[in-house]
Amino acid sequence: MQKIIWILLVLKLSFKVLAISDFFLKEPNNVIKERTFVDPKFAAPFSNLTVAVSRDAILTCKVHDLYQYKIAFLKVDSQTILTIQNHVITKNHRISITNTEKKIWQLKIRDVKITDRGWYMCQINTDPMKSQMSYLNVVVPPDIVDSQTSNDVIVQEFENVTLSCKATGLPEPTIVWKREQDLKSANVENRESYSFIGSVLKIPFITRHQAGIYLCIASNGIPPSVSKRLKVVVNFKPKIFAEHRTVTASIGQKVTLECSSVSFPNSVNYWMRANDDLTTKDYVLGGSYETTIDSDGTYVMKMKLNVNINGPTEFGKYKCIAKNAIGYSEETIQILPSKTTDNSHSFQPTSFVTTYFITFKNESIHNAEDDVIDKRYSIATVYLSKSSAIAFPSLIFLFLLIIIVFAI
Repeated sequence: MQKIIWILLVLKLSFKVLAISDFFLKEPNNVIKERTFVDPKFAAPFSNLTVAVSRDAILTCKVHDLYQYKIAFLKVDSQTILTIQNHVITKNHRISITNTEKKIWQLKIRDVKITDRGWYMCQINTDPMKSQMSYLNVVVPPDIVDSQTSNDVIVQEFENVTLSCKATGLPEPTIVWKREQDLKSANVENRESYSFIGSVLKIPFITRHQAGIYLCIASNGIPPSVSKRLKVVVNFKPKIFAEHRTVTASIGQKVTLECSSVSFPNSVNYWMRANDDLTTKDYVLGGSYETTIDSDGTYVMKMKLNVNINGPTEFGKYKCIAKNAIGYSEETIQILPSKTTDNSHSFQPTSFVTTYFITFKNESIHNAEDDVIDKRYSIATVYLSKSSAIAFPSLIFLFLLIIIVFAI
């Protein structure tokens, strides 16, 4: 400060000497005239300025009636004289000075740095000295520090997840977390998206539905805001669903069994026949498979199996199975015979027995006893061969009829 005062005193003395000498300058007609000087004054406030780092800053100082007085710019906190009149005193090559008719003086600082922030003085060397102060505020857009920010993570379902995001800037940035899928859903549904404010995001007992892309967004009011995408992968065992757990069909028909599974990582899917007989091993079947990836990265597989019902052996249980490194899941679908069948192939034991038995009795009256016995045996044989389609009460009725026939 003493250095500044000393320099100002020297300048003040030199200005006075110049002023006195100017008073005694002779006019061309050798007539000495008295001149009247008005003290200079500031025409406008020396306003504060906010500039983003790496931009240019221009500090403007406006004065009236400067006349023989001189104007200087100083950096107050470092006690540095920057300029006097049109001369740049500092060795900082980024600083320059311009003026318009000695009324508008502009101090220009190119490529502003953080160290340029602080108080500046616009000073007139009057007695007493006149000055104005202006504060140059240097702001810095946000920037994410990768070394202190989480990367993509892979976790098992129901584990705890912690994501961190570090950003620098002036003023200090605010960190907001958003899930990319929520942003898309909010745009479609025309609503606000869910968000969390803070440098650390904790997700306890994470589920598959919380997997996806998370955005760490840093902003401090100084454009541009910056963000980083973090991918959260949640591994979980497959979950399989059957479109219909029971289907019915008739012999000669073709049925299609369908299952869908979700998993991460991707699963191996296949069909197997589920036998009730434990001595017979299940066997792998063919089928068609179509895999898609859901919006959150989950693998979705649709699987189909076409079964031609050529006979009774095709009826029964079928299993759709999905496996991955995490676990296993299966679903069972059962094919049952249709309750309605073709009448042309149906067996009607009541009418058959009645008709055949009446015919048999008529024939037995006219034939020998041995022939009657043979025909009785043949009737019983034919009837029993078709009895698999008859209910149990019908079988009892049948045997009673046979006993009556042999008793006659």
